[in-house]
Amino acid sequence: MPTKSKFFKQLLIWRYKFISEKNFIFIVALIIGLLSGLVAVTIKNITFTIEAIFEKGIILSENSIYFILPVIGLLLVYLFTKYISKKPSEHAIPSILYSLSKRNGLINKRKIYLPLITAPLTVGFGGSVGLLGPAIASASAISSTLGQWLHIDRKTRSLLIGCASAGAIASIFKSPIAAIIFAIEVFSLDLTFASLLPLLIASVSSVITSYFFLGDSVLFNFIVSEKFQIKDTLFYILLGIGTGFASIYFTKIYFAVTSIFNRFKSPKHKLIVGGLAIGVMLYFIPPLYGEGFGFINDLMLGNDTKAIGNSIFDSYIDNIWVVIALLFGITIFKTIAMTMTMAAGGTGGVIIPTLVTGSALGNLVAKIVNNCGLGFSVSEANFTLIGMAGLIAGVLHAPLTAIFLIAEITGGYELFVPLMITASMAFIINKNILNHTIYTKELLEKGALLTQDKDKNVLTIMKMDAVIEKNFIVLHPEMTLGDMLKNAVAKSNRNLFPVTDKDNNFMGIILLDDIRTVMFDQALYESTTVETFMHRPPEFIIYEKDNMQQVMKKFQESRAWNLPVLKNEKYYGFISKSKLLTAYRKELINFTS
Repeated sequence: MPTKSKFFKQLLIWRYKFISEKNFIFIVALIIGLLSGLVAVTIKNITFTIEAIFEKGIILSENSIYFILPVIGLLLVYLFTKYISKKPSEHAIPSILYSLSKRNGLINKRKIYLPLITAPLTVGFGGSVGLLGPAIASASAISSTLGQWLHIDRKTRSLLIGCASAGAIASIFKSPIAAIIFAIEVFSLDLTFASLLPLLIASVSSVITSYFFLGDSVLFNFIVSEKFQIKDTLFYILLGIGTGFASIYFTKIYFAVTSIFNRFKSPKHKLIVGGLAIGVMLYFIPPLYGEGFGFINDLMLGNDTKAIGNSIFDSYIDNIWVVIALLFGITIFKTIAMTMTMAAGGTGGVIIPTLVTGSALGNLVAKIVNNCGLGFSVSEANFTLIGMAGLIAGVLHAPLTAIFLIAEITGGYELFVPLMITASMAFIINKNILNHTIYTKELLEKGALLTQDKDKNVLTIMKMDAVIEKNFIVLHPEMTLGDMLKNAVAKSNRNLFPVTDKDNNFMGIILLDDIRTVMFDQALYESTTVETFMHRPPEFIIYEKDNMQQVMKKFQESRAWNLPVLKNEKYYGFISKSKLLTAYRKELINFTS
């Protein structure tokens, strides 16, 4: 440890002498991009190795009882969590967003390696989740740890965490532009040259890392064979409406299933219930197994039979309406299987399951249009592709990410117009009904969410403890006026006095102005008490409940200069408007400089 500290100390001294701050950030962004690419490659290779073992039949043959594998994977994650990591896994993106808003971008270094173990166990054994979230979590932890070692300030550390997330996405999807936009839309980074260039450097270096280790293979084998035609516009609008409402279903089901599992006090009960439910769903709907990239590729290639897989409905697969019904089942149950996998203790992300659900819905809509008997014909491959963009736009509230992600990973730039139509429609519908996403709901409720609104961001970052003042002399209601003047007014440099009972329960306040007309009337010194003069303040601040946005709002509405703070229903201190505004201005300068 001393050797490491000495090394970084010498490195920092050398850096301050020879490298400017701007160039230093570019260099660190490059390193983080390379490391993020390595993380993505590592997590993919570990997972694919596990999957390959089962595909070759070393453990199970003919895939006849494949649906029990996710239960085994969840059990292994449970054992690892209980006996080795001893800490339950967290949803990657929300935990990172919370670190950015409330922990100054500090992420526990344990999160570097934990996702690299639990995510492959979950997905490699067929858990219905994605690898992108865990890859982002691990890369962000690396970025945060490196930032701490190099003594990088909070704002730059937040930017570098955005670089890590962009690098992970760029490496997995080989889509550097979408990765940059994701960091800006989801992590609410400033769209300035100072932030854009490090994001670009990280994304490109991560993509190069992916090409170096994985070659030029792409996730989706897609060539645009049917270009956009104006006559199809109405159907793309219809797809946008469908993906918009589907994204609302996706989000609501996620929280509903999560809420049900939160009622189980024991992780064992979650594992048993979740594992059995996932097994049943996989038995009837095999495409729910694993991430689902193969399913998407088969749909785009028009291989419906291979996409749907072997199931109890094989004898009816020649009927197109049975295929449509099965695709509808995948659209409905992929969300449930994904949420149950995570709620039962598995580790994974939501972006790739969202792509799978969107592809099924897009293909479903195209098949209905082509087989409704009205003489219409649309490209099923194009609708499969654009359905993914629509659902991503709605679920993540990130329409630009959706458009560029799908365009880049498939080379489908010729479909930019329908991509924009569908993604914008889905986003508008979801945004008008839901103010939150899977990533942001809990953070929004806690007042811990960073947005593009700088005013809200500054208030979110501010800590209440930093503005609470406690140097007030406390009075009790039975104290006489004489005692108050002698033991409080004469000894205090404040013109405000809180009144509490013996148990520190807050009862009211007294201002110096309240007693100014009687403070020299000695006849009242023994005959009147504090209770005579105290009154309720115009508003209270509840320490456990109110965030800094609510505190600022209470000051604006009450027009008070000081408001009392109650903690556990006891008097805790005061916040003054002057100190609050001074702290706000200081944080705003730090945030925008």
